[in-house]
Amino acid sequence: MPGAIHAEGLVKTFGDVRALDGVDLDVPEGTVLGLLGPNGAGKTTTVRVLTTLIRPDSGSARVAGIDVLKHPNEVRRSIGLSGQFAAVDEYLTGRENLQMVGQLYQMSRRDAKARAVELLERFHLADAADRPAKTYSGGMRRRLDLAAALVVSPPVMFMDEPTTGLDPRNRQQLWDVIQELVGAGTTLLLTTQYLEEADHLADDICVVDHGRVIARGTSDELKARTGGERVEVVVHRPDEIEPAREVLAGRGKGEVAVVRHTRKLTVPVTGGAKLLAEVIRDLDARGVEIDDIGLRRPTLDDVFISLTGHAAESAAADDEASDAPGKESAA
Repeated sequence: MPGAIHAEGLVKTFGDVRALDGVDLDVPEGTVLGLLGPNGAGKTTTVRVLTTLIRPDSGSARVAGIDVLKHPNEVRRSIGLSGQFAAVDEYLTGRENLQMVGQLYQMSRRDAKARAVELLERFHLADAADRPAKTYSGGMRRRLDLAAALVVSPPVMFMDEPTTGLDPRNRQQLWDVIQELVGAGTTLLLTTQYLEEADHLADDICVVDHGRVIARGTSDELKARTGGERVEVVVHRPDEIEPAREVLAGRGKGEVAVVRHTRKLTVPVTGGAKLLAEVIRDLDARGVEIDDIGLRRPTLDDVFISLTGHAAESAAADDEASDAPGKESAA
């Protein structure tokens, strides 16, 4: 059965830019899908299609079991959306913003007020509830925007880079809220450039680049594609690089990467801490002096670079143009 969010073959172009090039997605109910990619990869365009803000050129999608193209109004009643920029009325107070959203969803005035109080407490905004939103910090506006998206407790949530620009404390607070939502049964599609965020929150991850899904799986499955664990060694002198390379070649499971100007050598391995101890003994036997040595698992940064050839934070050349006022963004 299709998941709470299901898409097949989504294509969308903006002029000469092919923002989506056949995107397929499936998000089981009550899980988090992390849509991971750089600016210009197609993440925001995917969210806009799934939330009925734009129509795809081709392909199909269902959200909460409802056809996005045939019944957009029904889809809107079943979802919450927190975009890249906080969509709050800066001249209203935090309380008034949330009450307004509730009444737009046809909640009674009494219920809208009660829900506003609940959300202001939940998002640590109660002390600022009666201040105009224009006096809020960036992190406070972000939390207010997310609270507004949750006024009607939607079964499906879309969060488009929700923590962009937040300091570590505010980011952690939003992570805690997201985990509470999913724990209560909400299905979430989360777009992010932060690899740590995808690693921390997502049950499954889709890596997107140039409008296509180029890899998908759990964080551990994606990391396994880069070769598992690695031993990294920094030798004390340049003339020790070659004997260290020979040791690692004998113990490793692949090619030894050497960065000569930093005297650093890296090799994929299996065997964990036991293997690391053996490498240390071998290096000592060869008289190689070590400045640093360690065993580490690949990160999602490693995964993204191995899949795309560039870091997740790098931007497409025309990102600024695609985000210009009056134009649909292909970000």
